Amino acid sequence: MKKQIGKVAVELVVGDIAAQAEIDVVVNAANAQLMPGGGVAGALHRAAGPELAEACRPLAPIDPGQAVITEAFELPNRFVVHCLGPVYGRDEPAAELLASCYRNALELADEHCGRSIAFPAISAGAFGYPIKEAASIALETVEASAPKLRNIKLIRFVLHSEEDKQVFEQLMT
Repeated sequence: MKKQIGKVAVELVVGDIAAQAEIDVVVNAANAQLMPGGGVAGALHRAAGPELAEACRPLAPIDPGQAVITEAFELPNRFVVHCLGPVYGRDEPAAELLASCYRNALELADEHCGRSIAFPAISAGAFGYPIKEAASIALETVEASAPKLRNIKLIRFVLHSEEDKQVFEQLMT
């Protein structure tokens, strides 16, 4: 599914965030230390190779809502933006922190002349954010941010399952 917001296309796919070869910038749902872990962080670190962890080391720790950027190393992308999403029920204000992840990632990617960016559903996995709330915040933030982007022309959400994609689709129409 695709939606046009001004000059920016927003699309939804089910897939592997580490296998988005035509995307300039991929977003890592990172931990505070920016180290390999499970889920998205593990997949991106495995695909990028050990240089990614080395590049992240001096940038850590980061706070919920914060984003930092590194090279992508062996990934097929130019850059990785690492965002620390809020842990649902612990990090407050959760909605604002989650929106900050998306805003900060978009700004970093745009500043580095990325023409495309791929997001996972930040905080909706191990951090326990309910998918419908997480999707609503993600889509609202992207819609509000898109008109300000100078370089990004494609925002892709790479979702873990068909069920997650359906939740995003219902909210995106």
